[in-house]
Amino acid sequence: MKEAVIYSLVALSSLTMLAYTVHMFIGGLVSEETEFLITVGVVITAAVGIALLARDVIMRRKTHSSRLRSGDPS
Repeated sequence: MKEAVIYSLVALSSLTMLAYTVHMFIGGLVSEETEFLITVGVVITAAVGIALLARDVIMRRKTHSSRLRSGDPS
């Protein structure tokens, strides 16, 4: 359970920094509406990527822990 809290905190901080990075790169070059749409698109894409990575970790841990319970050391 502690891992979920840590993963969530890291994901939130990463998405915040990513949104700010997008703002710094394109802020002032395009309209505010365009900047908002690009930021939302980038953050949603990154959130999906982070979710897929977290899902992969969870699946690997379940597989690994079930192997350990069954006596298979690999």
